[in-house]
Amino acid sequence: MAKITAAEVNKLRKATGAGMMDCKKALVEAEGDFDKAIDVLRKKGQKVAEKRADRDSSEGAAVAKVNADANKGVAIVLGCETDFVGKNENFLALANQLGELALNYNSKDEFLAADFGGMTVAEKLVEQTGVIGEKLEINAFETVEAPYVGSYVHINKIAAVVGFTAKVDNVETLAKDVAMQIASMGATTLSYKDFDPAYIASETEARIAVIEKDNIELERLGKTLKNVPQYISMAQLTPEVMAAAEESAKEQLKAEGKPEQIWDKILPGKMERFVSDNTTLDQEQCLLDQNFIKDEKINVASYVSSYGDVAVSSFKRVALG
Repeated sequence: MAKITAAEVNKLRKATGAGMMDCKKALVEAEGDFDKAIDVLRKKGQKVAEKRADRDSSEGAAVAKVNADANKGVAIVLGCETDFVGKNENFLALANQLGELALNYNSKDEFLAADFGGMTVAEKLVEQTGVIGEKLEINAFETVEAPYVGSYVHINKIAAVVGFTAKVDNVETLAKDVAMQIASMGATTLSYKDFDPAYIASETEARIAVIEKDNIELERLGKTLKNVPQYISMAQLTPEVMAAAEESAKEQLKAEGKPEQIWDKILPGKMERFVSDNTTLDQEQCLLDQNFIKDEKINVASYVSSYGDVAVSSFKRVALG
């Protein structure tokens, strides 16, 4: 057999991302045949993948991509076993290549079956498992389609894509800010209006139980007890509840000896505090109801509306772990 040249090795390295020695060995085993050498590396990857099938792949890279028309976005997580590999330049390049390819598909299964340089994405992951020596897999795959889509990635650990109902002036800034909000605050739904009543009731009961348990220990230690809220979502704050809260606030002002003529100046602040104290679930999970991270005096819904006739239509968030 003819001697394996450096050019042949480099060609195989460029095609597969494998190391110099692995490529040289594969070419030798394949007797210089390029396609057979790729098959050799793939079979090596299969063996490594089988051995590492039960390994945890919670490290890696989160990637978000938006197409040229800005009407479709995708967020994926390429998982690996260690943070060391997750920060590797070649691994990140592969993650970004996969992200660009993912824009053409609407489901994880379609994406894994897609062509990637003569093999499927699933096969490429197996091949790269052999090259890198760690389990690789797509741990998340989410898409958003809308008249305008924006994205944000936080240090390759969290990625978000968000869709808007219209392309308004400075929508790029709006989209980046809202996508950053999603990445940072971890919303799971658009609004409290999307909650199921049974879920709210269950969450309320569970949270009250936790606080009451904490208060037993705080009381034992002689410390200030935590407030036990009656409500956790705006969905529970009916007109009747708000009216009762306002009457309670007035009674408190009266008991404190505050002149009635100044109540109108004090009551709005007390009612705002009542709402804030009793909407913790919304602040945690509802994008539009969260305080805006760049200006906590307003919520995200108010920030979005400041851009005109536009609204958030949908969003997705992916993260390592």
